[in-house]
Amino acid sequence: MDLVWICLVVGLIGFGVVAFFTHYVKSQEEGSEKIRETSRAIRKGAMTFIGREYRTMAIVVIVLTIILAVIPALGWRVSVAFIFGAVCSMGAGYAGMTMATSANGRTCAAAQKSLNQGLRVSFRGGAVMGLTVVSIGIIGMSILYFAWHTNPAFLAIIPAYGAGASLVALFARVGGGIFTKGADSGADLVGKVEAGIPEDDPRNAAVIADFVGDNVGDVAGMGADLFESYVESIVATMAVALVATGAIAVGGETFNLVPNIQIAWWLPLLVRAGGIIASIIGCFMVKVGEKPEMGALLSALRRGTNTAIVLAAIFSFLIITSLGASIGIFWAVLAGLIAGALVGESTTYYTSYTFSPTLKISKASSSGAGATIVRGFANGLLSTWAPVILIVAAMLVAYKFAGIYGVAMADIGLLSTLGITLATDAYGPIADNAGGIATMTGLSPEVRERTDALDSLGNTTAATGKGFAICGAALTSVALLLAYILHAEIEWAALSLLDVHIISGILLGALMPAVFCAMTMNSVSITTELIVAEVRRQWHEIKGIQEGTASPDYDKCIDISTKASLKQMLVPSFIAIVAPIFIGVILGKYALAGFLVGSIASGLVLAITLNNAGGSWDNAKKWIEAGNEGGKGSPAHKASVVGDTVGDPMKDTAGPSLNILIKLMSVVSLMLAPVLINLNGLL
Repeated sequence: MDLVWICLVVGLIGFGVVAFFTHYVKSQEEGSEKIRETSRAIRKGAMTFIGREYRTMAIVVIVLTIILAVIPALGWRVSVAFIFGAVCSMGAGYAGMTMATSANGRTCAAAQKSLNQGLRVSFRGGAVMGLTVVSIGIIGMSILYFAWHTNPAFLAIIPAYGAGASLVALFARVGGGIFTKGADSGADLVGKVEAGIPEDDPRNAAVIADFVGDNVGDVAGMGADLFESYVESIVATMAVALVATGAIAVGGETFNLVPNIQIAWWLPLLVRAGGIIASIIGCFMVKVGEKPEMGALLSALRRGTNTAIVLAAIFSFLIITSLGASIGIFWAVLAGLIAGALVGESTTYYTSYTFSPTLKISKASSSGAGATIVRGFANGLLSTWAPVILIVAAMLVAYKFAGIYGVAMADIGLLSTLGITLATDAYGPIADNAGGIATMTGLSPEVRERTDALDSLGNTTAATGKGFAICGAALTSVALLLAYILHAEIEWAALSLLDVHIISGILLGALMPAVFCAMTMNSVSITTELIVAEVRRQWHEIKGIQEGTASPDYDKCIDISTKASLKQMLVPSFIAIVAPIFIGVILGKYALAGFLVGSIASGLVLAITLNNAGGSWDNAKKWIEAGNEGGKGSPAHKASVVGDTVGDPMKDTAGPSLNILIKLMSVVSLMLAPVLINLNGLL
């Protein structure tokens, strides 16, 4: 019996739970007319943006599909897999964002009843995103397996599925990130800093655009991002499966890990199926008491994620041993699981205001914005040590027990509980929106206290989710790099640091993340300037806005952010596709291997720095706004707002986009390996 049928069934079970959570959220009260009106405005803006973005994506995807179809070494099957991956990625992001825009107002209404009810509604809304991503991912890979696993070109076809998902993810992350941070930074600068009005004040014309951005960037964008990590890690593991059978020796070592190639292909899918079941059980474990404390809320989410991790480890052991595979593969999977859990904890430590690093940033804000920036950026740099060491440790353990197949399986383990990990991340924007809606609609202080607690937790879970995604991307990219080396028929002995082409590739690869970050952050700056100018114009031309007697034109800011972000996202996205092709053709396949090494190393460190610096600045501001270091309106608060404004494009645009950059360049290289086999480069 072909055991991949089990994966299809588990994927359908995942969709069944998604339907249950969707019904649960949709059955909750929508709240007062003011809450419903604000929620509808957010949903309308989000759908307007994603409709335009997907139309732009569709044009690019269709053009690239045609190009792939006419390349002799690739062919029509590769182009079909490419467009299938793109469609699946779009579907995952769209489904999650649709639910998030339905859950935000309901979370606000639920918080009027109790904190636990508010957490339950927002978390289950996020769980729809998490379980949709993993269900579509495992079903999509299973369909490709059944369609073409008997085809000799199977391992050349499946990378295209990942490439299609990566392309959509990059567009979604960059476009959504530019939108959300352009609107957020513009709203903060002209509202809180310039006019001195509260955050999410209805007199600010950019406030709805800010809410929309949370959904298109941190829900649709993050969903597409982790969808590609999820499927590309399976692609990479299948691509190096021959190593597990002992058919290929690596560095003089032979690993006989599985009875046959079929089982080597089944294992990543089956381990992921076990992870889906574990995530579903974990999702039902999330509940909290009525004290609006960060520690209690974090414990509630940890209970769910830790339950899922333990169950995923148990299921993995049973799957691996029952198929007669080496126990070394289990140790590799376990290394990935543990690394993923510890990376999440390290990110929480460096970004949550329940720990000293972020509290020190809040204290530094009393000395001014300069001290805030220096302390926060130093915190981001320092926070890189734990994730990097954990990833290195996981790789070394995995290789020790199961070779490069083990390294790929470690990534399978790290992302096996993605269903619940992504749920805790997607929860963040829902809680953020709920807190904003509570402010706009003037709810009672008791309700605001609950939504503020949910919002603060959301900032931490969002930072943790991004840290997890970055480290997952690094391990996925390493696995794809190893697969590229195998399929481009690169001789291991020839990979020498004395080769000037390889050194050149490493340096050029290390350059890519820096250039990419500069382009995306400049794009946020351009969008921010447009938003600031528009809010100022409305305050000047529409009488009564600042007095609260007239309503701003919220749709105008949404339209400005949409047009600017879609225009600005194109060039960085195309560079990510063109760069590995250019390096491979001009400098050759060995230089391209070096290029990928450089981009992974540089991208990992830079992405963690940007993510954690931005997250800690954000929560340092939240701590001050809770009444500490002088509270709202104090000099420390104004300095923290500047820090948060600097950190916004770092943590929500440039940082998260880097993990897609390194994955996209890696999977494009793997997809083009058949073309590059006989190319020595023009230089």
